Amino acid sequence: MEITLGRVGDAPTPPGAVRVLVDRLWPRGISKASAPWDHWLKEVAPSDGLRRWYHAHPGEQAEFARRYREELQDPVHQAALARLRELGRSAPLMLLTFGRDIDHSQLPVLRAVLEAES
Repeated sequence: MEITLGRVGDAPTPPGAVRVLVDRLWPRGISKASAPWDHWLKEVAPSDGLRRWYHAHPGEQAEFARRYREELQDPVHQAALARLRELGRSAPLMLLTFGRDIDHSQLPVLRAVLEAES
């Protein structure tokens, strides 16, 4: 499965890629009709509690990744992961976030989980 990571509005979309926003919150100022992505899978994003914890502990990337991987085992996250795998079967995936620092977001963890399952 080919997976690229990007920040909404910054990264060029690979040709034919399915663009999936994987943030829990809908970004302010963007209408659903003008969204620059194909799907929004908020169910695969970190929980509000984990998101807030990580915001308060930005240097704890390893602990965030551990907790997020744990969350990804629950049924809601598993269903969202199955949807991402389904989307990635027919086209390359581009996982998107509005976060400023892609390397310290959920995106690398999510990509690693999807690639390990492929």
